[in-house]
Amino acid sequence: MAVADERNRDRRMRRLGEEETTRMRRTGKRSKRDLAAERRSPSGGGTGRPAVGIEIEIEMPLSPVGSPCGLARGCCSRWSWLCALLLLLSLLTLLFQAQLAHQQRQLDKIEKIQARRDLRDSSYQETNQHPVTNVESDDLVVIYNRVPKTGSTSFVGVAYDLCKKNAFKVLHVNITANMHVMALNNQYRFAQNITNWNSVKPALYHGHMAFLNFDRLGISSKPLYINLIRKPLDRLVSYYYFLRHGDNFRPHLVRKKHGNKMTFDECVEKNRSDCDPNNMWLQIPFFCGHAADCWKPGNEWALEQAKKNLLNNYLVVGVTEEMLDFISILEITLPRMFRGATQHFLSSNKSHLRQTTSKIPPSEKTVHKIQKSVIWKMENELYEFALEQFNFIKKRTLLTKDPNSIVQTVMYEKIRPK
Repeated sequence: MAVADERNRDRRMRRLGEEETTRMRRTGKRSKRDLAAERRSPSGGGTGRPAVGIEIEIEMPLSPVGSPCGLARGCCSRWSWLCALLLLLSLLTLLFQAQLAHQQRQLDKIEKIQARRDLRDSSYQETNQHPVTNVESDDLVVIYNRVPKTGSTSFVGVAYDLCKKNAFKVLHVNITANMHVMALNNQYRFAQNITNWNSVKPALYHGHMAFLNFDRLGISSKPLYINLIRKPLDRLVSYYYFLRHGDNFRPHLVRKKHGNKMTFDECVEKNRSDCDPNNMWLQIPFFCGHAADCWKPGNEWALEQAKKNLLNNYLVVGVTEEMLDFISILEITLPRMFRGATQHFLSSNKSHLRQTTSKIPPSEKTVHKIQKSVIWKMENELYEFALEQFNFIKKRTLLTKDPNSIVQTVMYEKIRPK
């Protein structure tokens, strides 16, 4: 009986040992029996004696952050936030530097304009002669028959901002259905109105209308004409996208071609009417006038008449790309209306009041195709002619700090009797 009890006890001990070994192996730990066997094995120390060693058990936490992968993700997350912060600071720094550079350019322009004035004033003071001064007449009437998409809204915005300060009127001429040519009876009435409407003088009239010859209507007191002209293809592309996307002046107004996503390149490739080169025929008739031939695309007489009117009937015609100089010339020549216009244009956030919301420049292939057309060549000829005249005026009107620049003065002398 004692022997049987001992055998049962041995079996229970072996079973418990085996269960412990299995449990240890599942949890990654070694049992005491395995450790003892390892110490007794020759590989433990190579001499058959128990190997002396230190066992270090490391239990890795099961939480995601504490695990090796979780720890790496935590580090990466912190580095990502740091990189994003550095990137944001870099962008803010670049933006601040760009704003400073823009302000510096604006200040340089203002200083340049002031230098022109100082140079002119000093030239007067160095002589004992009497300079020709500006006669600020309250009978002044100026007509700006603005060509669409040439920056006219930006320029008119300057006039509206200055009219109260400089005490003159600005009036918009609105013709039914945006027609550019007036009926004969309206031509006569318009000419009579603006010359005899003394209560609104001095006045600047502006509107999308063709040049009107006051001599033909028997008006002796003629107004002064001014205008802006633009590169013909640039004007056409701007108008094309304007009809589809509108501008930042009235962004919520739905335009005629709203929703049409065809690019100008695609339009030219498919020979659609919206991008027909004949659509460029607009600046020539605006300067040509109300004659029937003015509105016939490709008419050679119309081009020559537009050039004659530009030379003989316009005080100055600027170009859109050099609007600042155009405004400066007007300020010097017509201070009654445009005193302070240059500085206002530079400092006001309305300098580019109307900009087409989305505009894709045409490809070289498209440009080359358009420039083959007769209409583009004629419109571009008028633009180059106007640019040459404008540069001629600018060179003699706007003074610079250049030592080779000649200050032009007109003096009255030998006045008799004294």
